[in-house]
Formats: sequence, structure tokens, C-alpha cells
Amino acid sequence: MKQLTIRDFQTRTGVLLDEIPLSYELFGPRLGRAPMVLVNHALTGNSHVSGSDGWWNRLIGSGCTIDTNRYTVLAFNIPGNGFDNYLVSKPEDFSVYDVAQLFLAGIRQLEIQSIFAGIGGSLGGSILWQMAVLQPELFDHIIPVASDWKASDWLLAQCRVQKQILENSIRPLHDARVHAMTFYRSPESFKEKFGRKWDADRKLFDIESWLLHHGQKLQRRFGLQAYTLMNHLLMTADITAAGRELEDLVGPISGAIHLIGVDSDGFYLDQEIRQTFERLSSVKQQISYHQIESIHGHDAFLIEYQQLDRILQPVFNPIVQNDEYSTDFHLQAV
Repeated sequence: MKQLTIRDFQTRTGVLLDEIPLSYELFGPRLGRAPMVLVNHALTGNSHVSGSDGWWNRLIGSGCTIDTNRYTVLAFNIPGNGFDNYLVSKPEDFSVYDVAQLFLAGIRQLEIQSIFAGIGGSLGGSILWQMAVLQPELFDHIIPVASDWKASDWLLAQCRVQKQILENSIRPLHDARVHAMTFYRSPESFKEKFGRKWDADRKLFDIESWLLHHGQKLQRRFGLQAYTLMNHLLMTADITAAGRELEDLVGPISGAIHLIGVDSDGFYLDQEIRQTFERLSSVKQQISYHQIESIHGHDAFLIEYQQLDRILQPVFNPIVQNDEYSTDFHLQAV
């Protein structure tokens, strides 16, 4: 993991910070030797996107859809996520807007002039939206996956419950994660996986054991400060926060926008992503919408790799004919 230092950074709320460490990882050819792909991680992700223990290693790597033999892949850590041991003392000072500005500052320091594609899942997609608005000519392709340019009322409600748990529970991380997993998956996903199976030894249903396992797992991975920041960031996504209309902000973006939703997503609701596509189709021709069909809810973007491959191949491997992937639900602005 490498590190940059962003100096004299002022947040949108006016807080001035002398310096912020910005850690990152690179995969594939050295900088400047191949087209660049930026990957923005989700809430519990980090910069380690590829390799044997990379969290998106079925999508990014040698021979994968995002082939590290053909592309240089760059992934930043969201400052304060704790993966690089840096923590933020006041989460409320930061927003998705600030993270986008920090990532853009890092890109400038690395002297990257253009990026072939930016891709981000969940929170990472919201950061990508903000980056594209702040620097409209940076990306050739923008791919928010199971994500949105704003925090919807539904997402705000869920994150508010998370905040209440983090502030009031005696096991804040554990209990917040138990709650979170209920909206990262779907009722159908739980039914298929657990089928009301009862564990007589533990005197728990299997679904209860699974939720408790994820609560314990998160406790081992995250500190309270880092998780509180990440939950707070989810609530701050809104590229129109400065008062401009969505169409005016997205119109200048020069790259193609590929929206990807999950039909069963109970967090970043698919209908909200569809509405964004329909609203922007009148101002931007290079915009498309693709749907992942899955019973697994929001987490499908970490599960349904075959569908993601089919959607992304025409972007990252354009030699493949589009009609080979005709089973995807796909809308294209005309």
C-alpha cells in the first residue's frame, strides 16, 4: 500500500485540515503504461480490490473482466476507513463531496490526466458520481453499481437506525451489522439460504446464527470510529447539494454513464436508479441502464459476477459482440 499526503484541505463545511494521508494500491502495469481504471470501494471494502484476498478479485485481475494485463487499476482508501490505520475524529466534518475532492487531489498528485473507466459499488458509486460532476472530462466511462447520486429517503432512514445503534448499543458494531445485513440481503435470499432451519444445539435458527456471525466478523474488522464515519458518509451523498439541477450537473460529463441496478436491492433501490436513467436520458445520449436479476438484494453486486461480467465486457473488452450478452435487461438512451 502506498500513501500520498493531501495538504491544506478544506472540507465543504469549512474545516481546514493541515494534512490528510491518502493511501492507495495499484494493480497491473505501472502508471502511464496502460489505460487507467479507478475502483471506489464500498462501506466495508478497501483499496485491496484484486489478488487472492481482494474483495472484487473475481472481477479484477489477470484474465478477468477488468484485466490487469491490459489496465492499470487504482484504488484509494476512503480516509478514515481504518484500513491504513488512519482515523477521522469528527465524522460530521466529512461528506462524499470531500472524499471525491480528496480522490481527485490524489489523481492530480499521481499526474493522471485521464481515466478510461471509473467503477464503484454502493458508497463507492456515489463517490464516483461526485467525482464525475467535479471533473466532467476525467472519465471515458462512469459505472456506478448498485448505487445512486443521492442518499434516498429510504437509505437515510436505514443509516439513521444504524447511527442510533452505534451511539446507544453496548455492542455497537456487532448490533449495527446485524441490523445492516437485513437490508443488504432480501427475504427471498434468506429463505433460500436458511429455510427456517433450526439449530438444536445452539437453540437458534440458522438465520440468527448467520446474523450474529456477521456482527462478530465486523467487530474484528472495524473500529467504531471508522464504521461511524462510513455510515455517516452514506447519508451525505447528493451531487445537487449546492443547489444546481441534476441535469445541469450531469450534462457536461463527457464520458459514457453505465448505470447498474439490482432488481431486489433493498438499500439502493432499483427504481431510484431507473428514475435517474429516465430523467437523464433527455440530456445525455451516452447513458445506459442495466439490471442484475438476483434474489440476493444489495449484496448481489458482490455475488452475481457472471451477470456483472456480461454487463461490463462490452466496456472493458469491446471485441466481444454485444449480442452475446443479450439476456441482460438493458436500456439505452437514444
